[in-house]
Amino acid sequence: MFLVVFFLIFLATIAYADLPPGKQIYSMLNVASTDYQVLGIPATTLIVAVFNGVIYGIIVWLIYSIAARMRKPKSKPQT
Repeated sequence: MFLVVFFLIFLATIAYADLPPGKQIYSMLNVASTDYQVLGIPATTLIVAVFNGVIYGIIVWLIYSIAARMRKPKSKPQT
């Protein structure tokens, strides 16, 4: 689940680099932005995309884990 969401958000951030909170986290680190291209994409955009992918991936993974645990029927102890 994490990897699917990570990949989708990563691609979405590359298309729309202003998706929160990646850009805000990057600016809080006080790292200079760069126009250096990696495979035709600015390095700053790739870093922001990774931040967003990890954050949204963890959030969805937690929600999925909690929902799966709540759906699981409780088994009766055997005597």
